[in-house]
Amino acid sequence: MNVRVGRSFGDVMKAMFAFIALACLVGGVPFSLAYFIGWPLPDSMPDADTLTEEINTEVFLNFLGVLVWVAWAQFTACVLVEVRAAMSGVGIPRRVPGAGPSQMLARQLVSALLLLSSAAASLAPGLSDMPSYFDNSNTAVVAEAEQDGRGGGGGGATRVEPAVVLPDEGSSGQADQGTQYYRIQPPEGRHHDTLWGIAERHLDDGLRYKEIFQLNKDRVQPDGSRLTEASLIRPGWILEMPADAHGGELVEAPYELEELNPDEVQEFQEYQRTGDTAWPDPDSPNQPDENEQPSVDDTDMERSDLTYSPDGPDGDRGGPDHAVDTEESEGSGESEEGAGGAEATADDEDRSFGLPEALMGAPLLAAGLLMALGRTRRNALWQSAAGVLGRSVGDGLSPDSPESFNARDALLVGADPGAVEFLDRALRQLSAALDGAGRVLPSVYAAWLGERELHLQLSAPAGTPPAPWQTGQGDTYWMLDRGHLPPAPAGVAAAPEAEAPYPGLVSLGMRDDLRLLLNLEAVPGLVSVTGAARDREAVLASIAAELATSGWSDRMTVSLVGFGADLTALAPTRVRHLEDIAGLLEVMETETNLRRGALRHTGQDSILTGRTGPARQQQWAPHLVVIGVPPSPEEAERLAGLAAVSAPLGIGYLVTADRTELPGTAWEFEVTGAGMLREPVMGLDLVAQRLPAVHRAAVVQLFTELTRDPAGGPEARDGGLAFVVDLSEQGKPEVYAQLMGGYELTGLSEPEPERAAQLREALAMLLLHREGVHPRVLASALWPRGVSDDVRDAFLTRLGQWLGQDGAGGPRLITTPDGRLTLAARVVSDWDVLRTLHHQAVARAAHLPRDQRKRQLADALSLARGALLEGQRTDGRFGWLDHEIVDAQYPLLVADIALTLAGEQLRSGEAEQAYTAVRTALGAAPMDERLWNELLRAAHATGRAEWLSGATEWLVAHHRQLFGEDQPLPAQTEALLDELQPSWRAALAGQPART
Repeated sequence: MNVRVGRSFGDVMKAMFAFIALACLVGGVPFSLAYFIGWPLPDSMPDADTLTEEINTEVFLNFLGVLVWVAWAQFTACVLVEVRAAMSGVGIPRRVPGAGPSQMLARQLVSALLLLSSAAASLAPGLSDMPSYFDNSNTAVVAEAEQDGRGGGGGGATRVEPAVVLPDEGSSGQADQGTQYYRIQPPEGRHHDTLWGIAERHLDDGLRYKEIFQLNKDRVQPDGSRLTEASLIRPGWILEMPADAHGGELVEAPYELEELNPDEVQEFQEYQRTGDTAWPDPDSPNQPDENEQPSVDDTDMERSDLTYSPDGPDGDRGGPDHAVDTEESEGSGESEEGAGGAEATADDEDRSFGLPEALMGAPLLAAGLLMALGRTRRNALWQSAAGVLGRSVGDGLSPDSPESFNARDALLVGADPGAVEFLDRALRQLSAALDGAGRVLPSVYAAWLGERELHLQLSAPAGTPPAPWQTGQGDTYWMLDRGHLPPAPAGVAAAPEAEAPYPGLVSLGMRDDLRLLLNLEAVPGLVSVTGAARDREAVLASIAAELATSGWSDRMTVSLVGFGADLTALAPTRVRHLEDIAGLLEVMETETNLRRGALRHTGQDSILTGRTGPARQQQWAPHLVVIGVPPSPEEAERLAGLAAVSAPLGIGYLVTADRTELPGTAWEFEVTGAGMLREPVMGLDLVAQRLPAVHRAAVVQLFTELTRDPAGGPEARDGGLAFVVDLSEQGKPEVYAQLMGGYELTGLSEPEPERAAQLREALAMLLLHREGVHPRVLASALWPRGVSDDVRDAFLTRLGQWLGQDGAGGPRLITTPDGRLTLAARVVSDWDVLRTLHHQAVARAAHLPRDQRKRQLADALSLARGALLEGQRTDGRFGWLDHEIVDAQYPLLVADIALTLAGEQLRSGEAEQAYTAVRTALGAAPMDERLWNELLRAAHATGRAEWLSGATEWLVAHHRQLFGEDQPLPAQTEALLDELQPSWRAALAGQPART
């Protein structure tokens, strides 16, 4: 396919004429006025007699001169505004007051003058045409932004209502002419061809882009695809133009076909057959396309830098299409759906088995929340072990309410940790590869994440990507196939030395099978969200929660303003809450200037260049601001000024808006009551990712209930365990499972060999969750890649048949009223017994005699025969344990039992038994410093020097094996050794360590 990119002789002549006209009007007019008339204003202040003087010829000429001077000044201002808008690439031109005809003339002349340059691609550039924002002057941030036009009400957020154009307007009276066509040009530099720009150049009015769209929608292009959205156009496509189109780039058929090569002639003829035009075709009659599809809604707009076309040139999935740009739109307001959404409740959304779809449909958010929840649960365990919380380390830590229970299960079902790992490793590998090649990170506006591929959308071409990355459908798209990313060594990150390059990426929603992630810190301006208040907050809450817990970032600050104080519980070290915008502005103005000074000091022009190479040690962490209250006009102006210079500084602003056209807005999204997220100017239409208030409260409760002291303390919490084993003779189990130190079953027949592994894994999951397991959670654990409902139901039937019935004739696999699966009381594991004994002997110690208590503790300790499910986590089995707390709870529980037992035995003078108990517990909790110290105390209490020396040698060797030769012993352990055995250092010097 040949795409003509040159300019015609007519374009050159038009540009020369425009230059001469501008020179005469801007430079010649004032020179002529000054030479022939002179300065028209009086040299002195006029008095009252001046009003009664006779108006002679000189006075009249001076009066006319003043008018001409005013007209010249107004026209010159229009020229400056148009030139700046065309060259800067930010926003549409400001409207000069009272200068309609003058500004239109200035626009035409500037457009013609710039026709030969890339700036002529569009006088209203869009997202792809963002310039470099690396301005390091020392002036105040807001003032500077206002001076260069990026802040304030006349910035890039200005939107113009489209003109009403009749379907046949502009083409009547032209039937005798040939049909004119335009070939879409490839991008030049950072400028892409757009329907708006084409209409601006060839129809003299960018608002007429809709006429071009209507003439060409759904027609088959040379590459086999169709124009279905005004926002999606590709280089090499052919567009039929209205009859009054003009300009040297146009081809008038059939008269000018002889100027093209045969391949181009064939392409134009084939394209004509899909339309309704009537120029003669020698080969076939003109017939309409029988496969014509319904047209898109007229609200589809022109700019689509973040729009992805799932179909490549051959109908197969390809990379994101070329971005196309414009700043003008049809105007937007509160949608009817958004208004209606205020009446809807979050409970009205679709559910599956009682689980909220909003959480199950957000795999990256769910995975991040699960990782954060795991950290919080481990912290709660450690605090319980240290006595900070009034709960026992043996408590279940299961959700307290049905709402939080459903939220936890939805996270388990919806989470896709594999996608998070792929995204994180892919981005870090890219950063490391660029650093190794001496290249800097390109600026990335967005990413499209699919099941098998990742596409990065760059703000400008950045050359050839490093392997295994490839160039996508355009030079501003880099893509990576998941299968081409080298696997990371076990337990080692793909590029551990690489800083997270794009931590500001956050999910907005889904289009087809692809998830859009917007890079908030790269947006050169504000990102606003309009719509009904509750819908806006649901979108902002989802974004805030994902930023707080994302797995593809390192350090980050997330400021929530005017909302989301509860969300700080998700990541207290990352998220902070501010009450109002006024307090935020003062903080951010200071931080903006500090960051700019830091960049200048390190010689960097952008925070991205500081994330690779030696400068990455500076920790260029982003600061992302999510504002949940609409700003006042004055606050909006100041925010616009800050956002205008934020892109190179790693600062991003997302703001809720109760009106459209906030000053300084780069992208304006609208969320509807039906759950769609739209950016009409870009042609984006996504299924929004939301976190409605009811689910947000349930998620937050999952975190807050872990750090809340239980009422009455652990002794009052019989509910701390979901299941308590009947340890009497009457409670003898019918089915017994040994989970610690391996996996052995007693009381069940051996299942079919081909089904045994899956059935045993399902039983283990039910045994570790006596509170019940949701069928969807069980299915997602056994089939991480997904499974159909009929296969899941057949497996559950088979599981119930294998478990059979208990002695009373009831099923051992029980379905609770809320739909969860649980086991009968006579199906018991050693983990159940261990926790029951611990609960009775430690949490309820006051109710037991000392001897009975010691006996129960010794029985519990004897159950800890090894690691939980030792030897079973192979061949991809038991991966769900990564999201469980049991691996962290087990060693703490065993240590708590051993420490309690050893303390009782030491008080009873049974030092040797205490020593044995601690050594037994160290097999399950080898890194617990409390056990190390208790081992030394027990050895010293025996009164045998060789026991203490042996314990010291073992402990030093054990510590070296865990942490290396150079790492000293913990301070408390060293102090205890100095007290119990002052000569321990000398005794160990020169002696081989014992293991």
